[in-house]
Amino acid sequence: MRNLHAGGFPEEAVRERARRGPAALFPPDADYGATVTGAGAEPTAGTGYPADDPLEGARLVPPVFMPERLEKLIDLGREPLFADVDLRTDIGGFASALPLYVSAFGSTQVGSGLALAAAGQAGRLGVPMVIGENVAPVSGYRADASVLRRLEAYEAQVPDGVGGVVVQQSTEDADAEVWNQVYSDPAVTRLVESGRLGFELKVGQGGKPGLGGMTMVGDDAGGRLADRYDVSASLGGEGGLCLRSSSPGTFTEEILHQQIRFMRNNFPRARVWAKLPPGRDIAQVVRVAWAAGADSVTVDGAEGGTGWAPSVFLSRVGLPLGECLRRIGSPGGCLLVSGRMWEAGRAVVALALGARAVGLGRAALVAVDEDSEQGLVRLVEALAMEARLLVSALGRYSTAALSPDDVLLPGTADAPAATVLSEP
Repeated sequence: MRNLHAGGFPEEAVRERARRGPAALFPPDADYGATVTGAGAEPTAGTGYPADDPLEGARLVPPVFMPERLEKLIDLGREPLFADVDLRTDIGGFASALPLYVSAFGSTQVGSGLALAAAGQAGRLGVPMVIGENVAPVSGYRADASVLRRLEAYEAQVPDGVGGVVVQQSTEDADAEVWNQVYSDPAVTRLVESGRLGFELKVGQGGKPGLGGMTMVGDDAGGRLADRYDVSASLGGEGGLCLRSSSPGTFTEEILHQQIRFMRNNFPRARVWAKLPPGRDIAQVVRVAWAAGADSVTVDGAEGGTGWAPSVFLSRVGLPLGECLRRIGSPGGCLLVSGRMWEAGRAVVALALGARAVGLGRAALVAVDEDSEQGLVRLVEALAMEARLLVSALGRYSTAALSPDDVLLPGTADAPAATVLSEP
């Protein structure tokens, strides 16, 4: 076999496509349903990503003079310590013990298999949790690890006065009237009456902006689903596989505004969230969502994970989260962000740049997979201690007090993030 790799040409990728055809556009078949994919931690050759993401190289920069520390000292009557940092946060209308939430897990095997354990631990922690799209259409509303079971697992452990569950809706969920089922279900009454139920309109996600839900199914299943989904794309492989594709939905400024108003009018006791992909017009879209009355807007950076997407989307499509934050600038409402969040360094930078809270996605799944009883709790406990250490080092004693002045972005050694973010 000839070696044609000269000049950095991706020879093996070309050979893989020559061998597998359209199936080579996706991760290995064996990974389907058993993993969560997303942008890698190292830059992809020729793309500069994620090296161009401001969050990757950002540094937190404490001052020497700390007037807020003096204020805290006077208030406490002693020198303040990192344990004095208050991490309690209002997240999209929910009181939360910490400035984080558990991101949406959908219907693929890896998400559904760990969903109940994650729901119980998220409830115990007193942080909000999102139930992902397409769960009811695939698993049924009341089946194991379905929408209702996840709601029940969370509700059974969440303390009074904190937390909340947000149910996401895609085009298939709308057809199945998932929000109507949840809102009218007696089993969910306690969450509704305590103001701890929310609905999230999914406009898109970071792992595959511009695309709808995708799953792999056998040819037989594809035949049964042909009346509801597009199953025309064959991926070949042993036993025959085809791509089941969903519509991503069509949005304009007017449509998004009307959708959010519809949610507020039809479900007046539920919080209203909107999840946005990392599009180039992200600043305009978040402003429209807040103006329409959204309690919270979630921006999923291109680093965000997904159950299934073409590999090229993971490295080539969408804005990195740091660039999304730069374009949004000073938020006009509750801004939540997700994308490769697992430790407090990246999280605190995002909070300083305008986010109200960060979402744990793949990190939460890994933690629950490691220990179904305590894994997520321990991960969050470590993250919380790390966050308190960092926030305290900045002379702050709540995450709301963080500022772009606390961050130095890559390539801006002579100017703090506050200056960079204010530039057009």
